[in-house]
Amino acid sequence: MRIARYTTGDDPAYGIVQGDPGGEVITPLAGDPLYVGLQPSGQPPVMLEDVRLLAPVIPRSKIVAIGKNYADHAKEMGGEAPAEPMMFFKPNTSVVGPFDPVVLPAGSGEVSYEGELAVVIKTITKGVKAENVAECIYGYTIANDVTARDWQRTDGQWARAKGFDTSCPLGPWVETELDPSDLKIVTTLDGDVKQDGTTADMVHGIAKIIEYASAAFTLLPGDIVLTGTPAGVGLVEAGQQVTVEIAGIGSLTNTFVRR
Repeated sequence: MRIARYTTGDDPAYGIVQGDPGGEVITPLAGDPLYVGLQPSGQPPVMLEDVRLLAPVIPRSKIVAIGKNYADHAKEMGGEAPAEPMMFFKPNTSVVGPFDPVVLPAGSGEVSYEGELAVVIKTITKGVKAENVAECIYGYTIANDVTARDWQRTDGQWARAKGFDTSCPLGPWVETELDPSDLKIVTTLDGDVKQDGTTADMVHGIAKIIEYASAAFTLLPGDIVLTGTPAGVGLVEAGQQVTVEIAGIGSLTNTFVRR
């Protein structure tokens, strides 16, 4: 089931997306389904083409991201994949939605894209064991872990490089029924394929990641877990467009700008 957050010009709303490409319809829901469940609002359906999609989730507290979780990406970054998940945070103020601009931050001259599978947390999650992780997952969406590489090198930690405003596009919706074990991930820059990988190549799987993260801190409903990126990351300039496509979910497109 595809759950979208959208606007028709009024306040943000949630709805179930149904139908084939080109003819998708949204059935409006009453409130955020993470908290009130799937309750139809009684409002008439709207065509997907007539709405503006928003980031499907605004994390209540945080985005937990995993670095170097694909061996080929770790190698291209000049190292080996870590023995345990390498965690860092992105703030919820970094989130934007489909087709929203990503603003290249002043002072950085090396900004890179990173297409990733994102996990949306469903319940308050603390100390969960790997075999029970599925009970804590609401669904999956697409993320672009935008990174200022020069700041990443010079700062000694990744808060500024990974967490600046607009550095975490999410979308287009949350897919609640998906097997994430072997999903194709393709990232294009102005239509040219730059990343072509599969979630089957993760060093640490989703169950291990969430068990590891929840041992350290509580995950809240709506929190996002980013699962790492395949090889092929590269720099992006103002005016260029990045699309991340993940099989079974859809695609997330954003244009980069400088202000």
